[in-house]
Amino acid sequence: MSERIVIAGAGLAGLRAAERLRELGFDGEVVVFGAEPDIAYHRPALSKSLLTGAVSRAQTLLADPLEVDAEWYFDTPVTALSPHRQVVHVDGEELRYDGLIIATGVEPRRMPGAPHGHPRVVVVRTLSDTTALQRALATSAGPVAVIGDGFIGCEVASSLREMDRDVVLIGRSRALLADVLGPDIGDWLTALHTARGVRLELGTTIRRWRPGTTSVGLEFADGRAIDVACVVVAVGSVPAVSWLRGAKLPLDDGVVCGPTCHVLGSDTIVAAGDVARWPNLRYDGTPRRDEHWLNAVEMSRAAAENLLAGPSGSPAYTPVPRYWSEQHGVRIQVAGRPMLGTDTVLLESPVAGTRPITGFVSGGRLVGLIGLDSPAAVLHWTAELARQHPAPSVVPPQRPPEPERPRHHSRAGAGY
Repeated sequence: MSERIVIAGAGLAGLRAAERLRELGFDGEVVVFGAEPDIAYHRPALSKSLLTGAVSRAQTLLADPLEVDAEWYFDTPVTALSPHRQVVHVDGEELRYDGLIIATGVEPRRMPGAPHGHPRVVVVRTLSDTTALQRALATSAGPVAVIGDGFIGCEVASSLREMDRDVVLIGRSRALLADVLGPDIGDWLTALHTARGVRLELGTTIRRWRPGTTSVGLEFADGRAIDVACVVVAVGSVPAVSWLRGAKLPLDDGVVCGPTCHVLGSDTIVAAGDVARWPNLRYDGTPRRDEHWLNAVEMSRAAAENLLAGPSGSPAYTPVPRYWSEQHGVRIQVAGRPMLGTDTVLLESPVAGTRPITGFVSGGRLVGLIGLDSPAAVLHWTAELARQHPAPSVVPPQRPPEPERPRHHSRAGAGY
């Protein structure tokens, strides 16, 4: 009887995991279940090029997963897990597995008081979400409110200005993305949005909603009110783990894994992508989630490899984190762990046609960097990051981690 590996999640991480299993010669069954009706697609386009119309829906689709030798079930989420019996529950039926890859990603964080489900109140997480936003924009010429001053909120605001829409960007912070990028770059980004015509309402919250047929009324904490054509809610995300609540797996801001991507306490379950919280031993070893496109690619491949190898024969997954965001024509690139820095240094001064590269240091070592429109320089300094933080040669025993509350990405929304 052949072995069966089940992948929960048919997005980017699920697709790349399935591909890697076949590349490594796994000849058993691979069964992939996805909650969305669509095949895997380029999610970063949702808040940028797909929203503006620069690319079509078809152009966002990745290589057809049906070309990968696996059984694919779309619009069919895994609803529960019984790890002691090695069984997943789907559509009221049970399916046994020999190995399980959890790649269910994240879901939009719900904003208390928001009229979710209203046609003029949308999120931007799926292809259907972006279609709903485009529909709302097409039926009204009024201003658009974006609630949430993280990466997704800022990217949507930038795209809407590119479409010549009036935009009100609402957030709690003093400066855009200052908690992720640091105060100096946060101030610069805030000034950029203002210069490009985005109306900023920072350091405030929404006290009351007044949804209507053709518009939505918003009342700020200080009593001021505005009417807008539609509202984009971009207040972060939460791991998609509700289906795991009864499984007795370690859940703490995601599925808690050891350094090899194996879920703590299991030899037959790994996790990858946005849903996985694991210790990157290249840095301080504190378990974190990385909600970034490249991590979904790299971690899913590592998880597939290590599932086949088993915990004792697996190397630690130790990437140098990298992600990017594009706003008002400027590409912001981040590498490493800038939030671990205790001080900043100027790695490269701006010259004609370039912008500065900011380094974040701790204990005399570079721990992260941020570059603006400087891809070649970022590539160079990312290699230096890897040199200063070599991957450990020995993987320590897996043990339950100390809980850490999310400080940045869950609230801000992911860059890519």
